[in-house]
Amino acid sequence: MKKIWPFSFNFILFASTAFVSPFIVLYYQRLGFSGAQIGILTGITPLVTFFVAPLWSALADATHRHRLIMSLAIILGITMLVIYPLASTFLPILIIAILLNAFFAPISPFVDSATMHMLADEKELYGRVRVGGSIGYGLAAAVSGTIVQNFGLKFAFWGCAALFLLNFFISQKLEYGQIEDNNPIGGKIRSLLADPCWVLFLIVAFAGGLSLSAINNYFFPYMDELGASEATMGLALTVGTISEIPIVFFSNRLVKRFGSYRLLILSMILTSLRMFLFALATSPIIALFIQLLNGLNFPTMWVAGVSYADENAPPGLSTTAQGLFAAMVFGIGMAVGGLVGGPLLESLGGRSLYFFFGAAILVTVTSVELANRKLAAKQMTA
Repeated sequence: MKKIWPFSFNFILFASTAFVSPFIVLYYQRLGFSGAQIGILTGITPLVTFFVAPLWSALADATHRHRLIMSLAIILGITMLVIYPLASTFLPILIIAILLNAFFAPISPFVDSATMHMLADEKELYGRVRVGGSIGYGLAAAVSGTIVQNFGLKFAFWGCAALFLLNFFISQKLEYGQIEDNNPIGGKIRSLLADPCWVLFLIVAFAGGLSLSAINNYFFPYMDELGASEATMGLALTVGTISEIPIVFFSNRLVKRFGSYRLLILSMILTSLRMFLFALATSPIIALFIQLLNGLNFPTMWVAGVSYADENAPPGLSTTAQGLFAAMVFGIGMAVGGLVGGPLLESLGGRSLYFFFGAAILVTVTSVELANRKLAAKQMTA
């Protein structure tokens, strides 16, 4: 019965994401912002997540005040969402966006940490809880596209705020592990970051952030470039989400078959392939078919990454480990993707942008795999 609460939280969390994230660059474009300004907004603001998410997570692990911190973050984030569309010039929007990212930074690692704790001896079933997010995103994507087309982009922010208000109440049902440990938390974090395997894992997470930036920030401008309507854009998200539901639901079998790390690498290689296919597409219909690969991309990467972080987290650092993973994905990975993607979109267009991201992800993951094999060989001979 406990699974219903993290399942419901994920359902609404990703449904709310479907209201804002895909439309954000279109919103900036229609405000008349330049490619450089869009790059700053989509690149610098996730850096806030990179720095703030581990701080929130470490504070929660040290004080055992996870629920209080989560509640405060959600309420403050809702406030930013309500006032976001009331601003129309660059500087106020930048300030609001920074605050929004700061307040929402701990939400994903907190819910993943709570999910793993509440699953107890059934941690391998994480994907069946996370699939709630896939279902919520798919349903909301179709609705949000229609709402935006009929009422305007401002309603995307207000719809997102309304859904997050529901999640405030659901968050009160989440439970977190509380392990008493006299060792300083700072020392354990430094020990974790000194582990070369963890460093390589975080580099792959960075590549995952690049892929998320490419899809979340630039997919709709890319579809707009191909001549798609807002409703078609929403349909594209729904198609992608439908493809991920069976993959995420049975992800426990994938984790068991490949292991969390190997599944992570495989998902990133397939993500690179998807980017190259987007670069070759010439119509919205082709892009819709390519969306069928979505289930094997970011959702699989996320399940594998959360599983790896949980498996390798030191005692008492479960939320912190998830926070580091989320910081690399939603923080520095998305930041670099945003800073590079804005100028690329303006100068070269969406198709070239996707070719660039596909190549960058493939080079990063290949380099990590080579380094990991070299490290394994060195450990065997030591």
